[in-house]
Amino acid sequence: MGLGTAASNVLQGQRGNLFPWVPVFLGTGIAVYFSLKAEPSATGIAVSAAASMLFAACALIRHALAFLCWVPALLAAGICLAFTRTHQAAAPVLDFRYYGPVEGRIVAIDRSPTDALRLTLDQVRLDRVAPADTPAKVRISLKGSIDIQQPGSRVMTTAHLLPPQGPVEPGGFDFRRHAWFKQLGGLGYTRVPVLLAEAPGSGKPVERLRRTLAQYLQTRLPGESGGFAAAVTAGDRSGVGEETLTALRQSNLAHLLAISGLHMGLLTGFVFASLRTLMCLVPWAALRWPVKKLAAAAALAAGSGYLLLSGGNVATERAFVMVAVMFGAVLLNRRAITLRAVAVAALIVLLRRPESLLSPGFQMSFAATAALVAVFAALRDGEVPLGPRWLRPLLALVLSSAVAGAATAPFAAAHFNTIPHYGLLANLLSVPVMGTVVIPAAVLALALAPLGLEWIGLTVMQWGMEWILWVARTVSGFDGSVSHVAAPGPRVLPLLAAGFVFAVVWQGRLRLAGLTACAAAFGLWSMAERPHILIADSGGLVGVMGPEGRALSRAKAQAFIAGVWLENDGDPEPQPAAAARWAGGLDGLAVWKGNRFRLVHAPGMRKLSSVSNCTGTDIIVTTVAGSGDCLLLTPEVMRQTGSIALTRSGAFLTARETAGDRPWTGWQPEGQEIRRLRRLLSGVGSQ
Repeated sequence: MGLGTAASNVLQGQRGNLFPWVPVFLGTGIAVYFSLKAEPSATGIAVSAAASMLFAACALIRHALAFLCWVPALLAAGICLAFTRTHQAAAPVLDFRYYGPVEGRIVAIDRSPTDALRLTLDQVRLDRVAPADTPAKVRISLKGSIDIQQPGSRVMTTAHLLPPQGPVEPGGFDFRRHAWFKQLGGLGYTRVPVLLAEAPGSGKPVERLRRTLAQYLQTRLPGESGGFAAAVTAGDRSGVGEETLTALRQSNLAHLLAISGLHMGLLTGFVFASLRTLMCLVPWAALRWPVKKLAAAAALAAGSGYLLLSGGNVATERAFVMVAVMFGAVLLNRRAITLRAVAVAALIVLLRRPESLLSPGFQMSFAATAALVAVFAALRDGEVPLGPRWLRPLLALVLSSAVAGAATAPFAAAHFNTIPHYGLLANLLSVPVMGTVVIPAAVLALALAPLGLEWIGLTVMQWGMEWILWVARTVSGFDGSVSHVAAPGPRVLPLLAAGFVFAVVWQGRLRLAGLTACAAAFGLWSMAERPHILIADSGGLVGVMGPEGRALSRAKAQAFIAGVWLENDGDPEPQPAAAARWAGGLDGLAVWKGNRFRLVHAPGMRKLSSVSNCTGTDIIVTTVAGSGDCLLLTPEVMRQTGSIALTRSGAFLTARETAGDRPWTGWQPEGQEIRRLRRLLSGVGSQ
């Protein structure tokens, strides 16, 4: 038997199960585009588009292996799709620090990681900035207690704005890319009141309805229950405090706050089951009407309303696509829950927002859904019993929670560097309450609102949410409830995803090769080496890895960057404790002596002026401009490279090298100081 014949036989055995590979290879092409270090030329994209169409045409030839041409066709299509989306999302981005009047229309209200309220504005006006250079949107954090206007209101204030910042360490999360696709061209804060310039007009009625509903729930339901209710009904998390968020994260219940597949599935499933049951109770209707399809159509309409009410963010949109595919299958007399349905949902999401492939939400939600479908399909096909009938719902709940948790845990750990050890217990105690109490009570409150009896549903809803919050606080308070892991290397997540997809999608024993790839990814992860020295692109923080963990040069400033560094190290210590590890010091300066150079952190003009005995092998990191014989890393210089990392072996790496020169990066051309730094660190070990 020839190699071609053997390959043909193997692939023929996958007939009927090939469609799920379509979003896989399309997504691979998207991933290839985002991994490039330079933007493809228009000619290159045109060639890719032509190649995609040519291979797609070849795939239609009647030959056993012709359909393999879909692989390069989809890869090239993914590259073209991501390129098109990138340039469609292009909008002006600030290239300087702005301070002055800001005017715009409120389009979103949320909270920052530091628990500050934030306003996202569009239709922006900035003083002395031409309209062509004005960002499409800006986001402003509000310091202090400030009265918030309704979405759609036009407001004005005086604010500090900065361009979106790059990765806080080379290879880290690229916020500039994230902001590019949200068209956020400036971010900052204000310490003065936000004034109403114009009341809400006819635009943004859904946003105003969301805000009104969120405020109503927070008023009617006291404490954190009101904030929780606003989050799960209107997608407004502004009423949820940081302490509650931490408890939910550490108990693996944070997904209950995000309006995603669970909420959309519970809501539409409850509407579907309720309406179908009610219609079946009427014999005349049950015998004459297609009650299953009518209930599916009503559930789909309820899901559409929930999508609009929740704000239509990416996670909710993705969840709606998945339930729409499921109920669409019911309307077409197809099996609703299959890998093909999951693949259709993934394909729609990627076609609409190819950048979502890189988000934790996309990876975790589709990993959980695909794993659940694959496992329960295997149990169904293998006729594996789940115990006596009365015990099956409980066993199904335990199994689904365990499978979803196992599928999402590696991706959550890779992105967030934590592993909640009691997440299964917390979900078993909370998810049934969410499905049987909170969501039905919310629907009941909505149905009773015209009669003025919504308080009945809201009271029951409050009981359920208070239980969930109690579970979160209790479980997160257990000893050893969370462990911390270091960030994986750049090859780990792609290898892990490839192995997972192959293990789930491929049919037959060969799928075990996917588990082997996952094991190899975990092996690489265990050998990942964290940078020995990290330098923030603002010049405001330096971190050096020591025997007790990373030592930070400052105990208070640059808290966000410090938190990310320690989180990526798998180090749960707060910034002041990490700063206490710094052993070197001279005249109030943070000093670290390496093998052939000395690193001095001198933030501010006062500390920079105190640097003495400066030599050509000294590296001075500062937040202000300066001059001298030593090598100065100022914010102006760091705009050429972004954050900097140095390994123990002396490898010198910049955020520019890992992120490349892409439309969203905006690097300045490298100058003499960076070339001098490269020469100094070339081949020099840090010890």
